[in-house]
This record gives sequence, structure tokens and C-alpha cells, in this order.
Amino acid sequence: MNKSLSRRAALGLAILVAAVPLAATMRSAVAQDVPLAIKGYDPVAYFADGRPLRGLPEIEYEWDEHRYRFASAKHRDLFKADPVRYAPQFANFCAMSLAHGELVEADPESWLINADKLYIFGKREGPELFRQNLARNVAEANQNRALIRDR
Repeated sequence: MNKSLSRRAALGLAILVAAVPLAATMRSAVAQDVPLAIKGYDPVAYFADGRPLRGLPEIEYEWDEHRYRFASAKHRDLFKADPVRYAPQFANFCAMSLAHGELVEADPESWLINADKLYIFGKREGPELFRQNLARNVAEANQNRALIRDR
């Protein structure tokens, strides 16, 4: 009986060892189906560090149908506690273009924080153009937010 028990245990262990890589592959495949937010940049870094930082693939969090990456677990935890505060206002899209009724993918290196809100832009001059008539641009971009949902 000892031998059959150890054979059973060995078979169970072999199945478990084989299943671990399969489970990791399945998690990875599922993660790939969820779009990466802001090209993998850490949204909290704009606020906490005053600059854009690339997030790490091993420190991710899913929110609002996107995968966000973070430079540290502390940043991830801050985001999890209040994602609306840290996420860019118009997802992955340029705030200035959206104010003009267009959807243009944003460059996370071109950004602006105003009134504790993060805006990202498609071109380097985006933040300056957006600031020139900030209230109007924010209002118009918000009016055109439906363009993002329709996409």
C-alpha cells in the first residue's frame, strides 16, 4: 500500500508541476486581451515623481477595461485606492485632439496636470496649446468623450 500511495502522490505531483506553466500561460494570454493603458507608463508617477515613468510588467492592475503598469508596488496601491484620481482624463487619447473632435493616440511623454487631473497629448506642443484656453478645451474634450466610448 505504501508503494501505491507514493505512486499516486508522484502522479499528483507530476500533474501539478505540468499545470503550473499552463496556468501562467493562460494568465498571460488573458492579460494580453486587456489593452495596455498609456503605453505601459505609470499614471501615479506623474503625480508622485513629477515625470513620466515606465511601469513594470510584473506590477500591473486592471481597471476600466485597461491594464495599468506601475514603477512600484506603492504606486499600484495608490492607484488601486483611487484610480479616478490618477488615470488620464481621456484614456489613451490626446486631450487637445479630443477637444477638436478627433481621436489621436497620446504620447505619455507629453502631459499636463491641472486641477489634480492628468491629461496626455499626441504632440509635444499639446500641453501648451491646451493651456492657452484651458477651460474651453477641457469642456470641449469632455463633450466629445463619447467618441472614446464609440471606438
